[in-house]
Amino acid sequence: MKKYKVAVVGATGVVGKEITDTLYQRKFPVDSIKLLASKNSVGQCLPFGNDEIDVEELVETSFNDVDYALFSAGGSISEKFCPFAVKSGAVCIDNTSHFRMVDGVPLVVPEVNPESAFSHKGIIANPNCSTAQLVLPLKVLHDHYGIERIVVSTYQSVSGAGKEGITELEQQSRANLSGQDIPPSVFQHHIAYNVIPQIDVFQDNGYTKEEMKMINETKKILNDDSIKMTATTVRVPVFVGHSESVNVQLKSAFKLDDVRQLMSDMSGVTVQDDPANSVYPTPRDSAGKDDVFVGRFRHDLSIENGLEFWCVSDNLRKGAALNAVQIAETLINV
Repeated sequence: MKKYKVAVVGATGVVGKEITDTLYQRKFPVDSIKLLASKNSVGQCLPFGNDEIDVEELVETSFNDVDYALFSAGGSISEKFCPFAVKSGAVCIDNTSHFRMVDGVPLVVPEVNPESAFSHKGIIANPNCSTAQLVLPLKVLHDHYGIERIVVSTYQSVSGAGKEGITELEQQSRANLSGQDIPPSVFQHHIAYNVIPQIDVFQDNGYTKEEMKMINETKKILNDDSIKMTATTVRVPVFVGHSESVNVQLKSAFKLDDVRQLMSDMSGVTVQDDPANSVYPTPRDSAGKDDVFVGRFRHDLSIENGLEFWCVSDNLRKGAALNAVQIAETLINV
C-alpha cells in the first residue's frame, strides 16, 4: 500500500490531537507525520501510536514533501498557510470556516457527497461540527422524500470552543459547588449550570454566525439552495457531544418504520429509537464514537409530512477530526 507524508496543523489543540489519534486509530497509511503548531508549542512531544513526535513550528516551508495537510488552527492560520501548502503540492483539508463557502472549494462529508472531494484545487473544507452530523440523516431524507423545510435547534458542548471552553466549564463547576464564583472569559455568560443561546457573534439579521454557517453549509453539501432552513444554536454545559432537535417538512408522505430502516442502512448512522424503554441518543454515550446517532422519530402533528427526530454525535470526531481523515481516505481510495 502506498504511504503518505502527512502534516497536522494546530496539533496541540483539542481537534488537532484528535486528528492525530484518528489517523493512527484508522490505520491511515502514514509514511511520516509532522505535528505543526505555533512557536510557543515547540519542545512539546505528542504521541502518534507508540511513537513520540516533536512539535515543530508552523512556517511557510513546513509543507515541503507533504502529501496531505490537515488544518485545525483557526481561520487566519488557514488563510495564511494553506496557499503555501498547496504551492508545495499538498492537499489541504481545512477544519476552519475560512474556505467553506468559497466558490470552487468543495465542502465535503464523505458519506453524503464524496464525489465533491475530487473537484478540489488543493483545498477541501470540513464543515462546521453541528452541520457535519446533521447532513447524514438529512441526506437519507433528501434522497427518498425531498426536503421542503428544516428547523434545527442545537445543544452544543463546550469542547466546540476548544480546550479553553472545557477548562472554563470544569473550573466554574468546581467553584459553584464550593460556593465560589469564576467569571466567564471564554463564553458570554457562566456556562456551568446554564445554557447560552449564542454561539459566535450576532449578524445584522439577528442570527448568530454559527446559525448562518449551519444554514448555508447544509444547502451547499446537499446541493440544494431551494431548501428553507432556520437554526438556533445553544451552548450547554456538556464536555463532548453535540445534540440537535431536528424538524423536517418533507415533500412526500412517509412511514416512520421506513425512515428508521433507511437511517439504519445509512453508512455512519446508528438508530437508537425505543422510547418506551428510554432508548435514544445522548452526548455522554456518543463521546468517543464515530457514528451519528438518531432517535425519537415521530410525526410532527402540526404540519403535513412533518418529521421530528433527535440527532447526537461526538463533535470532536464526526464533527471535526474523523470527517477530515475520512476525506483524506476518500482521496486515496480511488
